[in-house]
Amino acid sequence: MKYWRKPLDMEQNRDSLGRVVIIEDRCKGCQFCITFCPRGVLRLSEKFNKKGYHYPEVIDASKCVNCTFCQVICPDFAIYVVDDNEDQQPPMTASEKEI
Repeated sequence: MKYWRKPLDMEQNRDSLGRVVIIEDRCKGCQFCITFCPRGVLRLSEKFNKKGYHYPEVIDASKCVNCTFCQVICPDFAIYVVDDNEDQQPPMTASEKEI
């Protein structure tokens, strides 16, 4: 979408990027994470886990926008998303740590 003007804080705000972590042996192959991923980051692996199920694998990690849909929808808690922007944020001050 093209805007006729830019927000004043556009340079300060950055896109939220995430890194998908899959616990392969906890997965039962329900494919909810693959179905509900809005960016198509995941696909079904050809490999089997210890339970005998196909688990998801990451196709393109750069597409992940840290929406955490996969994390929320997983009934077995086999997938979660880590914020990749954490290392780029400024360190917390002492007053922020107390909160």
